[in-house]
Amino acid sequence: MKFPRFIQIHTLHTYPAALLNRDDAGLAKRLPLGNAVRTRISSQCLKRHWRVAEDRFALSNLDVPMAVRSRGTLELISKRIQENGVSAELAQTSVEFLRDAGLLDKGGKDKKGDDALKTGQAVLLGRAEIDYLVKRCTELAELASDDKSLKADVTKMLKDEKKNIEALKHGSGLESALFGRMVTSDVLASRDASIYVAHAFTVHPAQVENDYFTVVDDLLQEAGELGSAGIFDTELASGLYYGYVVVDVPQLIENLEGISARECFAPDTPPERRELAGRAVQHLLHLIATVSPGAKRGSTAPFDWAKFVLVEAGDWQPRSLAGAFHDALPLDDKNDHGTIRQRTVARLSAEIAAMDDAYGAPLARRFLSLDPVELAGAERINLNKLADWAKDIVQQGEC
Repeated sequence: MKFPRFIQIHTLHTYPAALLNRDDAGLAKRLPLGNAVRTRISSQCLKRHWRVAEDRFALSNLDVPMAVRSRGTLELISKRIQENGVSAELAQTSVEFLRDAGLLDKGGKDKKGDDALKTGQAVLLGRAEIDYLVKRCTELAELASDDKSLKADVTKMLKDEKKNIEALKHGSGLESALFGRMVTSDVLASRDASIYVAHAFTVHPAQVENDYFTVVDDLLQEAGELGSAGIFDTELASGLYYGYVVVDVPQLIENLEGISARECFAPDTPPERRELAGRAVQHLLHLIATVSPGAKRGSTAPFDWAKFVLVEAGDWQPRSLAGAFHDALPLDDKNDHGTIRQRTVARLSAEIAAMDDAYGAPLARRFLSLDPVELAGAERINLNKLADWAKDIVQQGEC
């Protein structure tokens, strides 16, 4: 029996005249690869859009508490404590002691007022963790006789209740269970990511253009004057992007259910303990296929559904198919081997065949495609069936 230790998701998306992901100069992000420079979409950008998407397959619909990523988390905790009837002074004092005791980055230690509650960087804190800290700090503030005793009580609370905070089910939030959380705190627990996301890149050379545009001033025009209210330019890019995502199934189950990764496929672990992980993969597949990143949405409408999705499941270490595009795909095919999408899938198919021939990796495969293409050993199905198949193999623990 083969366990679905890893699920690999390969996608092709088409985006014309869009600014999907900008660098610090406002230009489309790029990636040198092989014989050509490509445009790319960063993994951070992709994950952000999947996390916050709102539709029937939104991550928030998994009924798992989400998390808050912000530099102002301590300020949020302070406001929540005040809502429980604690004075603003004691509330601020208690969260400053949380900060000083090592709960979060001490970026605001030397600042005054509200700025003192701003951490040096955005911190991911689960809703359950926030609720717990608000509850305990409220209790301690209500009993404290002065600032000194409150500081001692908060410090002792963090030391004594570290295990309670770590034991909160889904305490660090769904986002950290999927994409990980690295913290330097002695209290909060770091969490290994169970979803690995590569930067998406065009399978062909970068296609970019500088878009020059003006803004018309309605009042000046009505007065009969010529000219505009502003002259601007931005970079737009078009391309067919290859995306790659890996799901570490044992790590996902461990993060969501608290089961040791070594025990997640054990005979005495019932399928019900893998049900949530299966639904998470199902939702993620829908999001990867249908949620688009992109800046300047109002002027470019950068929305697309995947033209091709390949899902592979097995117990071998994962491997990307990006090598199929180390040599950029020519935009023009003089030998008429089909559309650029068909030629791209043909490259992927050839790469898979070569990998299978060299390594003999026994992977189960299903795929979605808008074009009439074939992949050896893979069944072509629609997105709903593809996502359901991935969910079922996670829950059943075999592929």
